[in-house]
Parts: sequence; C-alpha cells; structure tokens
Amino acid sequence: MATTSFNPIQMQSAAATSASQPLALKQGQVFHGTIKQLYPDQMAEVQVGNQKFVAKLEAPLKAGDAHFFQVTGTSPQTELKVVTGPMAQTTSPTQQMNQLLESMNLPKTTEMQQLLSHFMKEQLPISKEQLVQAELWLKALPEGISKADALQVIQKMVELKMPMTNDVFQALLSGQKTSGMTAVMDTFAQLLLQDKALSESMKQNLLQQIQTIAKPFEAETGSLVVARAVQLLTSNNAPISDKLQALALLKEAGALPQQATLQNWSMLSEGRQNQSVLPQQAGQVIQNILATQPDNAKQLIEQLKAWTANQGLLTNDQKQQVQQLIDRFSQLPATKQTLTIFAKQTQELLTNMFAQNMNNRLFTQDANALSVKEHLLSLLKQEAVTSQQSDMVMRAVVKNSVESSQPMLQQLLTQADAHVQNSMDSKAMEHALKTVLKHLGISYEAALADKSSDLQAVAQQLKPQLHTLLQEAQLTPQLKDAAEALLVRMNGMQLTSGENGHQHQLIMQVPLEFFGKKMDATLQWNGRMKEDGKIDASYARILFYLQMMSMQETVVDMQVQNRVVTVTVFNENDDILPLAEPLKLALKAGLAEKEYQLSGVFIKQFDKPQLEKQAVVEQETEHNGVDFRI
Repeated sequence: MATTSFNPIQMQSAAATSASQPLALKQGQVFHGTIKQLYPDQMAEVQVGNQKFVAKLEAPLKAGDAHFFQVTGTSPQTELKVVTGPMAQTTSPTQQMNQLLESMNLPKTTEMQQLLSHFMKEQLPISKEQLVQAELWLKALPEGISKADALQVIQKMVELKMPMTNDVFQALLSGQKTSGMTAVMDTFAQLLLQDKALSESMKQNLLQQIQTIAKPFEAETGSLVVARAVQLLTSNNAPISDKLQALALLKEAGALPQQATLQNWSMLSEGRQNQSVLPQQAGQVIQNILATQPDNAKQLIEQLKAWTANQGLLTNDQKQQVQQLIDRFSQLPATKQTLTIFAKQTQELLTNMFAQNMNNRLFTQDANALSVKEHLLSLLKQEAVTSQQSDMVMRAVVKNSVESSQPMLQQLLTQADAHVQNSMDSKAMEHALKTVLKHLGISYEAALADKSSDLQAVAQQLKPQLHTLLQEAQLTPQLKDAAEALLVRMNGMQLTSGENGHQHQLIMQVPLEFFGKKMDATLQWNGRMKEDGKIDASYARILFYLQMMSMQETVVDMQVQNRVVTVTVFNENDDILPLAEPLKLALKAGLAEKEYQLSGVFIKQFDKPQLEKQAVVEQETEHNGVDFRI
C-alpha cells in the first residue's frame, strides 16, 4: 500500500466539525436539499445532510421532494430558488445534475460532474464561482495527485471558508502528503549549488540552513571534538604537535581568539559582567568574579555557591570540588589579586569539568536550557554565547576537521561521530526534531509577532529566506520552481494544522538524515484543549508516517485514552516482530516515568480499507466524553 496522504483522518475531522456547527449559507451558493415541512407564506424547513433550517421559497414546493437549491438572499432571512425539478422515481441523479448545469450555464465536463456529485454526496453548499475554479484545478492536477485527493482538498477549502486561490489549493495538496519532503529539499539544494547569479552571501545562508536541517547532530559532533581539543590543551602528557593542531582548530572555528597561544589560550580578559545580573553561563561566572570589587566578595561567594548548587550539568563530586575552591577563597583576604587568582582557578576547573562531561551529557540541558557545549564555549570565549553562536562554532569545527589533512583531527572527528551514533536515545530524537523544525521556520510568522523572539535568528530560518529568495529578480526558472515547491510544502503544514472548536490538529513533515540515511517523517497529532487553553495530555491520537531506507513505509498509530497508551505499528515486513519485542519493556518503563500506562503494542500489515473503516467508527464514537474526530 502506498500511503500518499492522510485524507481519511483530516477530512473526516472536518466533516465531523461541520456537522456540529450551524450551516452558514452565502448568496449564490448551490446545494442539494430536501423539503421536510411546509409553513405559511412559502416558508419551509429544509434539510441538508444532518442540518435543518427554515427558509423562504420563491415558489411553492411539495414536502418530501429533493432539489438543487440556490441561495438568493440571506438577510433578514434565508431565501432559496429551485434550480432543478424534484427528484422523482424516474429521475436519476445524473439527470438532475444535468438540469443544474444547464440552469447555471455550467459546462457538462467530466470534472464538473465529479465536483457536483461529490458535493451532492457530502451535502455541502458551493457557489458557481467555486465550481468554475475547482474544475480548472481538476483538469490540471500535478503528476501523482488523484482526483479523489483533490476533491477532498477542495471540500476542505469550502468547509473552512479558505480563499479559493491556487496557492492555497497547492499548499493543501502538498500538506496532506506523507513523503517527498526530503526529495524536494535535495532538488532545491542541488539547483542552489549550481546557480551562478545569486549573491554569495544569500546562497551561503540558504545552504547553511539546509546543512543544519540535513545534519541535526553536527553541532554535537563538533562539541565533542572541541571538548577533546580542550583536554589536549590542558594535558601535561599530550605531544606539542597535537596541542598545536588542537589550538589551530579552535582558533580557526572562532572558539578561541586569533592571538591565543599555547601559553595564553586560557588567559583571562577584563571582567565585564554586570553585577546586578545573576550569571547563567560558566563564562559569565568567570567574568563576574573578575568584575567584582573586593568589598563585594561576600555577595560574590553566595552567588557562586547558589550557581554551583543549581548547575544540573555538573556531577555531585564536581560540585563538591567547586564548593571546596570557593571555601578556600573565602578564607583569604579579598583583594584584586586574590580575585584574579580565584577566577583563573575557577575557569580552569570548570573548563576541565564541562569538557569531561560532554560525552555523558551531550543532549542534556540545565534549568536555564543551556547545554554543556554552550557552557564550554562561554569559558573559552569568556563571554555569554547564544545557542545559535554555539552551533555555528561547533559546525565550523566539523567543517574544518573534515577539510584538514591532519590524521589527529580526522581521528578526533571519527571518534566524535561514533560517540554521537552510540548516544541515540529519546533525548537525541527530541533534539533532532526541534533542530529541524526550528531551522525550517515553518511558523516564523508567529515568532515575528513574539516580542521575546530573536528577530535576527528568525530571519536566518529557511522559510523566511525562501520568501526573500523568491523576490530576487535574477532567479532562474528552475530554482524559482524548486523554491516555490519547498515553500508550498511548508505552507501546507500550516494550512492542514489548526483547531476546530476544542479539537486541535497539528501536521509536521520533517526531512531527517541520520548518519547518511535519509527518511521522511510526518507527524499528525489530534487532541483537545483544556479550559485553561493548555493541551489535554490525557487524550490524544498521534500518527507517525515514516519512509525509511531499510523498513520502507511504516505507520505508527499511538492512541491515548485517559493516559492509557495503545501503539499499533503498520509495516509489510514480518521480520520486525522479533526486533520489536525487547523494546516493549523500555517503552513501558519510559511511559510510566511520564505517568502513562502502556496497554499494548501491536504489529500489523497494512490494510487500507480496514484502517479507514476503523477511523470512521472512532470518529463517531465518544470515549468518556471525548471526541477525537479521527
């Protein structure tokens, strides 16, 4: 089975929502309805699907007859005009549709008949203008898109009152796909590399974001190389040649100043820390010590003790060592000289500790959302560094190591890469997803509205850069098409995500590349919000659509009911059964840590009709008062 979209889930969700809301009619719309009851003054009760409403008819009709109606007025009351005769026993739906086409002066094409048949079946109103536009789309569908998928997209546009524009239509078509994102991005990157007309700065900025997305663990690999380079510099036994190579690598990547030497690479600079600000990064701690006046030494000691106690990236033994150093300093008379010596000792101690901890705490963050690599880099640069600055330095370290001809640096890189591969766990996957989504910039518009956002960092994300690129006058047609295809994919995620009342749906397509292996991962989350506006974590349904090199197409269906989790994995390969068995205990334990109970894990082969049938049943059934609209 080729899982090209998740239409059954998306569209049934929309249909369930529309059925629970009052029917909103607009002038000019056409729909198929039945006269249920007649009232005086040519008023009648009309039923459309599960909805009933009272309207004024232009001509007397018979109760029980079904017609195509057109809305001729909406204020102060709904007014309807009959555009086809009643559905008699001898009148087929096709004949009635032909009557409608003739009365509305619409072409009797196959596409138009398919549209009318679909909207008649779904009992949804649609205008003549919408029919004309939709017919054009059906006649010129992109390769690989079925008319059934396109009809579902058009239905969603009408139901959710979206603009009937080609941009929205194409975005929704792309947004419902569960594969191909990686291929679209690869095509764009290749054309970008070949382009000769773009400015070098714009090209490099785009390529840098694509590289970050393609290799979400590259910064962690670089941080391991940096940690090992620091250990070489502080070692008494390392050869001078290795130390010189390590020093040159750190200087070239921007981790150390250009004037650094083997003798002064860790030399302290003048303290610049604002005393009113409690330091967070280790480098700020050192600067804070240097900036402290002797009269404020007691206050400094209390700050250092609090920082050390709360630093979650240090082990208990390491915290004790730092506390002992602080205690020794507190016994000395506070002078500028003793403060400088104390700062130097603290810097050396923390630098060694964070370099040592890089291996075991690669994907861990402290209470301030800082990682080991940011603390280490702040100690080397002796200033506060942002996450973006840290990642840039670490990626530069990897790039320079790859390009280096020095065997020692090549060995450091190989060891670092192997360690990252062996460190794969849930935190690593969470890190990868966050890194890819952040640099894609799918919802960068929301970040622009957030006053706390770093606008410069937001502007560097891929999506805003694509908008800027498409305004470039010298853009080749091939590169423009590739950029638009990638942008349409991102817009599709936003359009297919959203809320319907208390129900919420989130769609994310993530191109992932792990150590040379590429895959498309699509996440669809359906759930509800609590009264306080937060996600209700006790109820949800999450579907993962994965396209992997070895396992091929895989769908993971996770259902959460009152914090009880059931997982079903769909794959055509029977060989995964023994592989999955030992992982069940780990999954059960991991869920228990988050106060969830694992009900069961089931491995099944694809059965599309059964899956769609199951989706419909679950949509119509309430579980403890919660409607997932799946």
